[in-house]
Amino acid sequence: QVQLVESGGGLVQAGGSLRLSCAASGNIISINNLGWFRQAPGKQRELVANSPSGGNTNYVDSVKGRFTISRDNAKNTVYLQMNNLKPEDTAVYYCNADISYRGILKGTSYRGDYWGQGTQVIVSS
Repeated sequence: QVQLVESGGGLVQAGGSLRLSCAASGNIISINNLGWFRQAPGKQRELVANSPSGGNTNYVDSVKGRFTISRDNAKNTVYLQMNNLKPEDTAVYYCNADISYRGILKGTSYRGDYWGQGTQVIVSS
């Protein structure tokens, strides 16, 4: 069973920083495409940053230069470093990953799309 667990959210003043973590557990082979999404109250969920395996990372214009995705493959963990936070960054943040993992039966492997539970980020003005 594969799970994504997020952490690192909280309350911060405008201009501050937070680092979100997204840790994958299970018989992980690799984390392929990875995205961070956010959903503010009353708004649709939006893609904030996307990190395809072996490809260039993309950021929505509103966070370019402030947010950075990084990976620790040894820990099966992906991070979202958020600097110079603004009140409009307030939202629940979700990680989404395309993960390859080993099956229960020897020699089997699978690939699936998984979401974390979300972590709240509140930026006060």
